[in-house]
Amino acid sequence: MSNPNEIIFFTTFLLFIALMLGIDLGFFQKKNHALPFKEALGWTIVWVAISVGFYFLIRFHGNWIHGSDTISEIQDRITRFNHPIDIRGLGVQDAINLYNKNLSLEYLTGYLIEYSLSVDNVFVIVMIFMSFNIQPKYFKRVLFWGIMGAVVMRFIFIFAASALIQRFSWFLYVFGIMLVVIGLKMAWDFLYGKKDEQIDTEKHPIVRLVGRFFNVSHDEHAETFFQRKQGKLYVTPLFIVLMIIEFTDVLFAVDSVPAVFSVTQDPYIVFFSNIFAILGLRSLFFLVMDIMNRFHYLKMGLAALLTFVGVKMLLHDVFKISTNASLLIIASILVASVVASRVRNILQQRKLRDLK
Repeated sequence: MSNPNEIIFFTTFLLFIALMLGIDLGFFQKKNHALPFKEALGWTIVWVAISVGFYFLIRFHGNWIHGSDTISEIQDRITRFNHPIDIRGLGVQDAINLYNKNLSLEYLTGYLIEYSLSVDNVFVIVMIFMSFNIQPKYFKRVLFWGIMGAVVMRFIFIFAASALIQRFSWFLYVFGIMLVVIGLKMAWDFLYGKKDEQIDTEKHPIVRLVGRFFNVSHDEHAETFFQRKQGKLYVTPLFIVLMIIEFTDVLFAVDSVPAVFSVTQDPYIVFFSNIFAILGLRSLFFLVMDIMNRFHYLKMGLAALLTFVGVKMLLHDVFKISTNASLLIIASILVASVVASRVRNILQQRKLRDLK
């Protein structure tokens, strides 16, 4: 990030994100409370609207990110990040327009992938809270710090992965193979795996790790991450749950971040799409708690999505799929899984009515 334009744009982005986090996650609210469904729905709409607004910012001013204002600068970015566009023979303004259009579509596709995979992440977080009997009024506090940690870890992961890809082009094949394997495993688990997986609150590796280095309090009603008893510092179940959520996000980043790299190799676009998806995670969490059983085939849709982007990565030197085509295919997979889930629910409701 040696380019002054990149530093200015990135710093402004982070300041804006910090402001929105303070408002959304209620940093100045000390009272613990569960987020009502209507409020969760409202904030979900707000975050999606902001994410779409950022798409339009990139669509018309994407060249601001790297300060690319000349043909040579734009061509340098196209070559470095392997954008699937050709600006030869175009004037400066036409080249900028084409570059910005492709960049915005890469961002939108990456955001759609990351946001969709976040739904699966939410299911796991719900299971974690239920397994540790965490009261709903404490969810917001845990999610706040969980999201803050996720933003920092994604930053490290994304820019480290980008550096590896820039240095070792074959690393894309590693990501591709990994995504195909994860996608096929997800499909296998959906078809033949256990449907009701439970988290072992005693044998989970994070629980054991925390227990080795800290005194652990088993007070399920603790409102803080730490307690002091008889001069000793203890960590509470809230702290353990936070650590498990952070660990879970790292595992999810292993498939979601490479999936976005299948769409764009520009680390800034990967980071922006990831962060906007993560920032909508808290409100999405409270929505999903209410509707988590309504999308039966979403897991299979996500499996197909990961397999597709993995294959796309493996074939990137042989057969290039345009950004438009990628967006259309990914959106079609997700829409098909949601529609199939809806049809299944309608058929089940009719069957129940017939039995009555």
